[in-house]
Amino acid sequence: MTDSPRTPDATGAPSPEAGLLSLRDVDEKTLSELVRRSVDFHRDQRLATRPLEGRAVGILFTATSTRTRTAFTVAALRLGGTPVAYGPADLQLATGESLADTGRILGLMLDALVVRTAGPLAEMRQLARAAGRPVINAMATEEHPTQAVCDIATLVRHFGSLSGLSFLYVGEGNNTATALARGMARVPGLRVTFATPPGYGLPSALLAEAAAEAGRRGTVIEEVHDMGRLPGHVDAVYTTRWQTTGTSKVDPAWRERFRPFYVDETLMSRFPGAVFMHDLPAHRGDEVSGAVLDGEGSLAWRQAAMKLASAMAVLEYAVAGDS
Repeated sequence: MTDSPRTPDATGAPSPEAGLLSLRDVDEKTLSELVRRSVDFHRDQRLATRPLEGRAVGILFTATSTRTRTAFTVAALRLGGTPVAYGPADLQLATGESLADTGRILGLMLDALVVRTAGPLAEMRQLARAAGRPVINAMATEEHPTQAVCDIATLVRHFGSLSGLSFLYVGEGNNTATALARGMARVPGLRVTFATPPGYGLPSALLAEAAAEAGRRGTVIEEVHDMGRLPGHVDAVYTTRWQTTGTSKVDPAWRERFRPFYVDETLMSRFPGAVFMHDLPAHRGDEVSGAVLDGEGSLAWRQAAMKLASAMAVLEYAVAGDS
C-alpha cells in the first residue's frame, strides 16, 4: 500500500481509481469477466490466490445489510486482505466533517472502500474522487450494481448460455431493477421484461438508455404495468421485497397497486419450468408466497451464496487490478 492518494487531477483533487460505482461505467467485456469469475469462485473458492495480501479494504455501511456486508467482509479475507468495518455513526461524518475531507483521509490509509448508503450515487462518486481509491457501490438510492453481477452470475451458473433466455422481473422499479436493466443490457440475446406497478416503474431515462444499449446486442428490454401483458414464455421470474431498504412510499394505498404483482404458485404455473429468484430479504406473503420462495424451483438461496463469490470477483477486479 502506498502512503498517499493517487495523483491529483486538474482541480487538485485525487483522481478516482477503477472501482464499481455503476454498471453504466462497465463495458460488456468487463461485465462478462466479472460474471465468469463469480461463477468460478462459486464453484471453488480455492481459486483465489490471495491477490489482496497486505491490502486494507474499508467496509462502510450506513444502511442495514446482512448478505452484502457479510459477503464483502468475508471476500476481503478470502482474497488475503484485511477488512476495516465502519457503521453509520463511526466516522466523523456524524459530527459534521465533509464527505470530501473524509474521503481524502480514507484514501491515505485504505486501498479500497465498499460503501452502502441510503444516499445518492453522486455522494459515492464524490467520495471516490476525494479518496483516489477504488470505491465499490454496495447499494445507493439509484442502483445496486453488485447485486446485478451476482444475479447474472446465478443465471449463468444455472443455465450456462443466456442467449435466448426470457427473464421476467416483477415488482418496483427500484435500485436492483435499475442495476439489472443496465447489466442485462450488456448481455447478448436476452429478452427482459420488467412488470412494475403503475407509478412505480423504472425511471424513463434509464429505461430508454438500457433499451438502446440492449438493442446493439440483440437484447430486448421492455416494461409493462399490466400482469396480463406478460410474455408467453419465461425462463426466470425475479422479485424483490416491496419495502426497499432505506425508502418509503408516500401513497397510502400503495399496497393495492402492488397486490397484482404478487408472485405465487398461480403466477409461476403460467411458466412451467421457470426458476424463481429473489435478492432477499423476503417477506413471505407480501411480494412472494412461501411455497414459491422455498420451493424446488427457487434459486434464491443459491443466489444468496453467489453474493460471496461475486463480491470476491468484484474486489479482485477493483482492488487487485489497481496497481
